[in-house]
Amino acid sequence: MSLQQDVMTALKAAMKAKDQVALTALRAVKSAIILAQTESASNGELTEEQELKLLQKLVKQRKDSAAIYLEQDRKDLALPEIDEAEVISQFLPEALSEEEIEKVVVMTIDEVGAEGMKDMGKVMGIVSKQLAGQADGKTISNIVKAKLS
Repeated sequence: MSLQQDVMTALKAAMKAKDQVALTALRAVKSAIILAQTESASNGELTEEQELKLLQKLVKQRKDSAAIYLEQDRKDLALPEIDEAEVISQFLPEALSEEEIEKVVVMTIDEVGAEGMKDMGKVMGIVSKQLAGQADGKTISNIVKAKLS
């Protein structure tokens, strides 16, 4: 089943359950999918990789917003953002632990023959493609920096 069909199924279930947080999050996902499909560069279909990037972007936006709200001591605004991020995260593949990410980074460094921070771009590009949807870029970046420095 495609992501759009999965979202529509979950949207119907959220409507029946009268779950407002899930409804808001799923409507945002549906809207983002439709916008991505109607872009001039798109042919109306999204690849799985594009769908993953879209979902990751939506989750990251909500987590960033929640972090800002928490910095300003506004838990009342942060909680819905965190809840929406969790709803959207259900459609992402299972995230890898830092140890698993570290193994992939070390293997990639060995394969590429990276010898310092000058090779960080090469390593990041390969690892990011390999772990698409399973790890966020910030975590990968931190691990690569630690291993190359």
